[in-house]
Amino acid sequence: MGFELPQKVLFRHCDPAGIVFFPRYFEMMNDCVEAFFDRELDWPFEALLRNSGIPTARITTRFTAPSRHGEHLNLGLRITRVGHRSLTYRMTAHCAAELRFETDAVLVHVDASGRSRAWPARIAEKLKTLEEPEDAA
Repeated sequence: MGFELPQKVLFRHCDPAGIVFFPRYFEMMNDCVEAFFDRELDWPFEALLRNSGIPTARITTRFTAPSRHGEHLNLGLRITRVGHRSLTYRMTAHCAAELRFETDAVLVHVDASGRSRAWPARIAEKLKTLEEPEDAA
């Protein structure tokens, strides 16, 4: 099932034609990741970013249909692979039943110097319980 975050398309997301300007989708994706870390892992960014980070190492996105000002999207995030120092997630955005984008990304846990580090034990345990490998979907 995964984590879900509703997102209304706001004026700030749109170009002059009222269509989401594609870089704003990446901001929505990051908002979803931040909410996931806060709500599912109990590790809000304001705590995580004191001594570490989770930069995106890879992201591949396919945009399938435009989204317009005022529409309501549902962003869904599933953890598809948990590594010792990284995780892979799949995220989709739908407006009602229509797919608007799908993305696969890898986040790497790093320390304050930017070097990759193992997930803290409690986070690794929680991530493993949330993992939904692609072949299981």
